Amino acid sequence: MTLDIRAFELADTEPVISLWQETGLTRPWNNPHQDIARKLRVQPELFLVAVDGSEIVGSVMAGYDGHRGWLYYLASSPERRGEGIGRRLVERAEEFLIDLGCPKVQLMVRTENVEVHDFYSSLGFEPFEVWTTGKRLIAD
Repeated sequence: MTLDIRAFELADTEPVISLWQETGLTRPWNNPHQDIARKLRVQPELFLVAVDGSEIVGSVMAGYDGHRGWLYYLASSPERRGEGIGRRLVERAEEFLIDLGCPKVQLMVRTENVEVHDFYSSLGFEPFEVWTTGKRLIAD
């Protein structure tokens, strides 16, 4: 595997969105084009893609708000699962967050997405009981 992890580039937009759709990360209420445009305005260097040759095979968006880091849109190509793509993306994102002084990182997993629990546990993530809530400020 000749995997390269690099910052997202505009030319990656459609392949990344296709990957997100293929892996079930998109939702009707979140416009992925808008999500990408928004990320490119805030810490764009924390939007990473995994590339094998010219093929996008993974992605992760990271962010740091001064208190904690977050990971979003972690995806790896389903036919490439088990090759360490997701692990390498998380590790690279964590390196960037540490360089920013970020003391901890969190992520959210949809309740129905139970198959990834073991993956995140193997990376040292621990579940905790919280009530997660949100409010949309701008409709897509």
